[in-house]
Amino acid sequence: MAVIENGAAQEYKPQKKKKSESAEDKRKQKIVPGSLMKALIRPGSGDATPTDGDQVIYHCTIRTLDGVIVESTRSEFGGKGIPTRHVLGKSKMILGLLEGVTTMKKGEVAMFKMKPELHYGEDDCPVSVSDTFPKEAELHFETELIDFAKVKVIGEDLGVLKKVINEGEGWELPREPYEVKAWISAKTGDGKLIRSHTHGEPFFFTFGKSEVPKGLEMGIGTMSRGEKALIYVRSQYLNQCTFMPVVEEGIEEVHFEVELVHFIQVRDVLGDGRLIKRRIRDGKGEFPMDCPLHDSLLRVHYKGMLLDEERTVFYDTKVDNAGQPLEFSSGEGLVPEGFEMCVRLMLPKEIALVTCPPDYAYDKFPRPSNVPEGAHVQWEIELLGFEMPKDWTGMNFRSIMDDVEKTKGTGNRLFKEGKFELAKAKYEKLLREFNHVNPQDDEEGKEFLNTRNLLHLNVAACYLNTGMCKNSIEACNKVLDGTPIHAKALYRRGLAYMESGDFEEARSDFNKMMSIDKSSERNARAALLKLKQKEQEVNNKARKQFKGLFDRKPGEISEAGNVDKSDQTAAEIPGNDNQDNTDFTKEDDKVEDALEAAAPPTRFALLSHLWSTRKNLFISSGVQMLVMLAIVYLINRLL
Repeated sequence: MAVIENGAAQEYKPQKKKKSESAEDKRKQKIVPGSLMKALIRPGSGDATPTDGDQVIYHCTIRTLDGVIVESTRSEFGGKGIPTRHVLGKSKMILGLLEGVTTMKKGEVAMFKMKPELHYGEDDCPVSVSDTFPKEAELHFETELIDFAKVKVIGEDLGVLKKVINEGEGWELPREPYEVKAWISAKTGDGKLIRSHTHGEPFFFTFGKSEVPKGLEMGIGTMSRGEKALIYVRSQYLNQCTFMPVVEEGIEEVHFEVELVHFIQVRDVLGDGRLIKRRIRDGKGEFPMDCPLHDSLLRVHYKGMLLDEERTVFYDTKVDNAGQPLEFSSGEGLVPEGFEMCVRLMLPKEIALVTCPPDYAYDKFPRPSNVPEGAHVQWEIELLGFEMPKDWTGMNFRSIMDDVEKTKGTGNRLFKEGKFELAKAKYEKLLREFNHVNPQDDEEGKEFLNTRNLLHLNVAACYLNTGMCKNSIEACNKVLDGTPIHAKALYRRGLAYMESGDFEEARSDFNKMMSIDKSSERNARAALLKLKQKEQEVNNKARKQFKGLFDRKPGEISEAGNVDKSDQTAAEIPGNDNQDNTDFTKEDDKVEDALEAAAPPTRFALLSHLWSTRKNLFISSGVQMLVMLAIVYLINRLL
C-alpha cells in the first residue's frame, strides 16, 4: 500500500507473515502494488494502532473517483449517523479496510483508494451489497477511526460485546438465580438516551428472570463486583423487559454502560428450585476454595423457621442452646441433608438463608417435636468457622491406622443406619489417602493390605445396597486382582452377580469360595440355595408371563405380560440379604440336605439362564421381545 502524507507518496511495508497463515492472511495476498492507496487527511493521536481482537469504531463515506457519494454512515451524507463497529479477526470486512484500518491511529481521518478486488468486487467477498452498488468501479473510502480497544466477544455472532472501562474485584461472576444491583444507562448507537438508572438506588434484578434484555444479562454475567463496562447489544438480543418495557422499532443496537455494584449469591442446590441457598452476608475468603471440606468440624449458629404465615421459630441456637453454637462433623449424617449441603457451600463468617423441602429437612432425620410432618423449613445459618480434617503428613503408621479405625467406624455406623452414600464416602476417602501411606515392614504391610481390602469390600457392600451391582463387582475385583483366593470378596461379588441376574458367574464365585475356605462352606451353600431359588423364581415368572402364548391356533391372539404384583420376588427387589457387614451369616444345619433335595437343573432352567445372563446384550441390540418369544417357543416345545 502506498501512503500519501503531505502530498508525498511513501512506500508501505506490510507486516511479516505469521508462521501459520490464517484465512485473512491468504486474502491479504491479493493486495498488489497500486491496488490500495492511502492519503492522510487528519493525523490521529498517540502511536498505537489496532490489532487482532480490537473492536474498531469508525465512520466511512464511499465515493466514486469523481466525488459522487455512493454510501455513508454519516447522517449529513444520508446515513443513519451510527458508526460501524467491527472486531478485527472476527468480523466480516472488505479487504481494503481490513488492511487499511490497522494503519490508523485513534482520531485519524484517511482516504483509501481501492481497486474493485479490494472492496466489494473481490471474488468470494464475505460482505454483500445491493445490486446497484458499483462493485466493478475503483472507489474512495473516507474513513475516520473514532476509537479502538480490546473487547470480550460474548455472543458468537458478535451480537454482544463488552469493553471493560474499570476492572472489578474477585473472580466470582453472577449467574442464575443470583440477585444483582447495578447502575445502568442505555443509549442507541447514535447516542440517543433510552434510559438512565444512575441515581437513587441501583437497579435490582434477579438473574435468569428476563428482567433485563437478554444481551445485557449475557454481558453482566461476565462482570465481577465493582466492574464498569460498556456492553454493545445488537437487536437480536434486545427484548421487552422490566428495564426496557418498550423496544422501539428500527433500533439496530443499544450501548449499555454498566457498573456492577453488588450481587448476592443465590444457589439452586438441587437444580429443581426446591433447595435454595441465599447469601445474606458475604463471608471471608474465596469461593469455593475456602469452603468446608468433607470431614471438617463445623461451628454454626442457626435459627430454624417454619414456612407458615408467622414464620414460627422452632429452634435457635442463640436461645435454645444457651447461646452456644452447634458443632458437627460434615459427612456423618449428624444434621439434615439439606442443611449440610448448604453449609458446605458457605465461607467463614457468611450468613445464608436456606429454604428446604421436607425430604431434605426432617422427613429423613429426627424431627423436632414442634415441626409438623412434611413441613418445609427455612434456616438462617451463620458459619462461624471450621477445622480442616486431620492431615496424615508426618504421622507414624500406628497413628494413621488409629485414625483409619475411627473413620471406618463412622462409616460402619452410617452403613447400619442405611446411609449408604455417606458411608461409601468415608471408605473412599480413606482409600484415596491410602495412596500416600508407606508401610515400613512386613507386619505393617500385612495390616495395611488387610485394611485396604476391607475398605474395598465395604465400598462394594454400599454399592450393592444401592442397586449398583456393576460398581460392586468392580470394587470386589480390586481385592481379587491382588488376592485371588479372598473368600469374602468372592462371596460379595457372587451376591452382586446374583442380584444382576448373572447366575452362572455367581455360582462360580460361591463354589470357588467353598474350595478355598472350608470354614465358609455353610455360607456358600446357603448362597447357592438362595441362588437356586432366584433362578426358579425367574423361571416361574417367565412361565406365567408367557403362558399360553403359543397355545393358540394360527390367527388367534394370545395375551402375555399380565403378572400379579404379588408374584414379585426378592430377585427383583434387593432385600436385607445384601447387607453383609462383617462376618458370614451362619445358616441352618439342614442347608446341605436342602441342596441335595433340590431338583436337578431342567432344560427350562438352562434356557432361562441363557436369557437371564445375556439379556443386556439382547436389550442393547433391540431384539428383546423377539428373543423372548423364541425362548418361550423352545420352552414349550421342550416341555
